[in-house]
Amino acid sequence: MHDRLNASDRRPFPLRLRQLSAMLGVAMTAALPVQAQSLVQLYEAARAYDASYQSAKLQYEATVARADQSRAGILPTVGLTMGISRTYLDSNVNVPRSAYGAQNASLTASQPLYRPANQITYEQGQKTLVAGQAAVEIAEQDLIVRVSQAYFDVLAAQDGVAFVAAQKTAVAEQLAAAKRNFEVGTSTITDTREAQARYDLVLAQEIAAANDLLVKRIALERLVGLDGASPKPLAPPVVLPALAPTDVNAWVNQAIDMHPVLRQSQVALEVAQLETRKAQAGEKPTLDLNGNFGLAHNDGSASSRLDSRTNVATVALAFNLPLFTGYAVQNRIKETLALEEKARSDLEASRRTVSQATRAAYFGVLSGQGQAKALEAAEASSQSSLDANKLGYQVGVRINIDVLNAQSQLFQTKRDLAKARYDVLVGGLRLRQANGSLTALDLQAIEAVLAK
Repeated sequence: MHDRLNASDRRPFPLRLRQLSAMLGVAMTAALPVQAQSLVQLYEAARAYDASYQSAKLQYEATVARADQSRAGILPTVGLTMGISRTYLDSNVNVPRSAYGAQNASLTASQPLYRPANQITYEQGQKTLVAGQAAVEIAEQDLIVRVSQAYFDVLAAQDGVAFVAAQKTAVAEQLAAAKRNFEVGTSTITDTREAQARYDLVLAQEIAAANDLLVKRIALERLVGLDGASPKPLAPPVVLPALAPTDVNAWVNQAIDMHPVLRQSQVALEVAQLETRKAQAGEKPTLDLNGNFGLAHNDGSASSRLDSRTNVATVALAFNLPLFTGYAVQNRIKETLALEEKARSDLEASRRTVSQATRAAYFGVLSGQGQAKALEAAEASSQSSLDANKLGYQVGVRINIDVLNAQSQLFQTKRDLAKARYDVLVGGLRLRQANGSLTALDLQAIEAVLAK
């Protein structure tokens, strides 16, 4: 029996598994940062680097320029035209060769006095600024959540590596104990085989955890634009920030009042209403004030050598009243009225969506807090269970598999507890994003629970 055991113990660790483990170890060592960064630091880095957020800011700048363009319809327009010509005359009749020229310049100006459609276009342009600002807020809130999620994903992956390493050490100790007990005859070969199987499984989990950490770290670095980015862990003892206010209706009411998506939908409705007014203005007259001042100088012509100069100034009122447009205006009004009702329906749908998302996010945070508390109790119970199973194994009332299962349960509980805490912190940010109140200042509450 001893010979069979020794032959089994000498079996080599699979070559490919060793190679992969070595490769991941080297990659993890190369990725280790010099100094850890806080969540606020990484968010500021992402704010200056993230392409999606920069795109939203540039889109807002374009919106501002487009809104300024809409002012052209209510401001005067001025134009200057100039011309110069020179003519050379050579004829076979009894006319001497001659040359003559002309110069002219004209300054024109027009000021709309009554163009209701142009005024409405200007008002629509100003409305789009509000929608553009809301779009930037949405992009900023999305960036905050994405950075925070990537931040805690790395922490969770680091915890996974640490917990698997600790479990590996514990299982190795249990494997060594099982071998000693078998050699002295106090346990069977089954205990050794079970411990060896569990040890091999932990080795595979260790490689998977290391790979997961590499992937999560790469994602964070790509988001913030920093090589070797490493988040600071939570400071023990972990105290999660309280959820305030504690009434879900308060969160929903705040969302209805300030959510940027609802502001966008409200602006879309107001623009649609203005578009209806613009369509109705197609039946109204327009009045413009036009002015023209022209200069002309001629130093002769084909029939005369006389030099002439002419100055002409004109001021006019231009009145236009559409009498019949082939029902184009009436059908345009019908179209805009339908689009106005569509915008109103879209606004109501946005309200319902925001309200539902806010409630779901609120109860998600409450559930996460409850799970974290339950897992804290489960961690203590799992530790007690492991201690009891170890003692029972020593006195012979428990077998090796009981100890191994208790060890797995403890480390799984620790991993779940850490993940639950991270989910609560990110869930709080998602709740504020759901009700539209999320700002960079909300990161300070998370910053307070990080290691200094």
